Amino acid sequence: MNEIKELTEKIKKFRDERDWKQFHNHKDMALSLVLEAAEVVEHFQWKKPEEVDAHGIACKNEIAEELADVSMYLFELADNLGIDLSEAIELKLKKNAVKYPVEKAKGKHTKYNKL
Repeated sequence: MNEIKELTEKIKKFRDERDWKQFHNHKDMALSLVLEAAEVVEHFQWKKPEEVDAHGIACKNEIAEELADVSMYLFELADNLGIDLSEAIELKLKKNAVKYPVEKAKGKHTKYNKL
């Protein structure tokens, strides 16, 4: 079993022990995912570029907790929708490799349709 599936099973066990699946519909899970992602962004909001790295180091544990929240909602939503997240990531990486070939995209932040 891959690590994503193992973690997803732990998340589901935690959820099911509390009888929370009834609240974890696709819409609310997607909303929760966005809300938790916003909490990650909040750590960097209004920071000057030169402040970002220092803040990341100083608040590493708090940011890690927010990233864990994002990941847990992501893993559970994918599972609820019957999406194999490991497979989806592999397929997306292959698709992106075609859209962003190294020889055109290396060192650039340009969107694929502008390369």
